[in-house]
Amino acid sequence: MNSDFTDLLKILSKGKVDFVIVGGYAGIVYGSTVVTEDIDICCDFSVENLLRLQKALAKVHPVHRMTPKKIKLNLTKENCGQFKNLYLDTDIGQLDCLNSISGVGDFKQVKKASVPIEVEGTKLRVLNIDALIESKKAMKRNSDMQAITQLEAMQKMKSKTRK
Repeated sequence: MNSDFTDLLKILSKGKVDFVIVGGYAGIVYGSTVVTEDIDICCDFSVENLLRLQKALAKVHPVHRMTPKKIKLNLTKENCGQFKNLYLDTDIGQLDCLNSISGVGDFKQVKKASVPIEVEGTKLRVLNIDALIESKKAMKRNSDMQAITQLEAMQKMKSKTRK
């Protein structure tokens, strides 16, 4: 696993940010070999959680990736409600913070469809493999097809070992 991504996840966990790993990195957790250039998380977009996220990321200098001037992340109680998603660049990697996942639902549904994992001594949550496959199918992107094929094969292997 990419150590910078692991560091980002540890920072969020240590900062008590309520989130679930989704997307390509979640696929890697299950054994997918599809390379990802960022970490995708689905998180609680409450004011309190977003302010925890900002505080946790402060030392890695988050900026809005989708803005021409790479505007510094500056969340306040007043402006948190304006955001549906946050696409951030940090000193140690890209982080996409999403408030919902296609094919799964909002954060509460995503959290319900997640399972606990441990990465280098840090307890995290990752979208379960069934929900991850559904989310990738719902996106209908060519880039997800290889991951879907790999995840479905792993899902079959896992169900055979249970029998």
